[in-house]
Amino acid sequence: MSETHGGFPDFDESDEYLLALRKELNTPLDTDYFLLDADLPQDAKDARAKMRQYVNAEVLPKINGYWERAEFPYEMLPGLAATGLVGGVIKDHGAAGLSRLAAGLATAELARGDGSVNTFLGVQANLSMGTINMLGSEDQKERWLPGMVKLEKIGAFALTEPRRGSDSAQLETSARREGENWVINGAKRWIGNGSMAHLVIIWARDVADGEVKGFVMEREDPTDPSTMPAGFNARTIDGKIGKRAILQADMVFENLAIPESNRLPGANSFRDTSRVLASTRGGATWESLGHALACFEAAVAYTRVRDQFGQPIGNTQLVQNTLADMLAELSAIQLICYRMAELQESGAWTGTMASIAKMHTANKARTIANQARDLMGGNGLLLDFHVARHLTDMEVVHTYEGTEFIQSLLIGRKITGHSAF
Repeated sequence: MSETHGGFPDFDESDEYLLALRKELNTPLDTDYFLLDADLPQDAKDARAKMRQYVNAEVLPKINGYWERAEFPYEMLPGLAATGLVGGVIKDHGAAGLSRLAAGLATAELARGDGSVNTFLGVQANLSMGTINMLGSEDQKERWLPGMVKLEKIGAFALTEPRRGSDSAQLETSARREGENWVINGAKRWIGNGSMAHLVIIWARDVADGEVKGFVMEREDPTDPSTMPAGFNARTIDGKIGKRAILQADMVFENLAIPESNRLPGANSFRDTSRVLASTRGGATWESLGHALACFEAAVAYTRVRDQFGQPIGNTQLVQNTLADMLAELSAIQLICYRMAELQESGAWTGTMASIAKMHTANKARTIANQARDLMGGNGLLLDFHVARHLTDMEVVHTYEGTEFIQSLLIGRKITGHSAF
């Protein structure tokens, strides 16, 4: 992972200190201390390089403004589609068809640029496209996936509810068959891409048999309120301290009619929902790696050029001790990520492994972000230095895909054989 880190914001050319910092941030930094690149297949290297080129050219120079204004960067979508990486491990219908390792490295690179854009793509490719690819009919796949690969159609995955988060299996949104339509009633919360989605995958409980089923609600133009389907309302959640550049929504369904042709035939119980979630396990782990990399590299660059008491702060013992600790934890995250990809490819990956990986990497990446912020002092609070954005985004990563506490209970159940929830 030694390619050039670009995209640091422009500064007044007369400010020699900031120019020196930008130079350091554009100097390749080797973080591959366990020589993982030596065994990296070419397809994985290519995927990483493509995403890094995109991030450096289009994300890093612009994202801080969008993040501060809490606006989604629509202008970045054509470049993201042009990478050819949309769709991750999904094959056919124009999707990337990547290996688990290649998809993971691309995720880490995108998160290294920005967490909001990474979450957008995760919801689009892994959850939304993944659901249609896994549980949809062939006609539905052909109908929706090609446009989603091109990012012409944006998807959302509506599972979490105001009263149901970690216990999503107990969801309360209902679906009732009436002739050729299904009538949906209920509410969803924290739905990524929800305010801007053309396709919203709604998980609801069939009142006839009590089973959870999947339905796709279509919107012609999410930016035009007049095209809002009757019985559907979405409101962007504001006031967030992290992931500010992705539009997450509260949704309400009041007798929303969805045609039978938009019911996913492979989604007939929550076990099918769980299959989709299981296929996406690991996304937060790779994202944690990306945030940790960004914070470590920024901290190293800063401590090389920041002078205090007549010398760079990187010359001091306490700073070097902190950087060494950060690198050790970063290396552990890398090793978990690479091993995870191997086990996923072989089919040996388990839920307990996923819980260990998510809990550990999110905790350690969160710590690395805090250490970077501390090393940068007051400057660590400024968006110009990027770390503040990664720090608050890691607060979000620490929560989704299962909090530390939920993951620990899943692991504890495996260890002891007894459930504590």
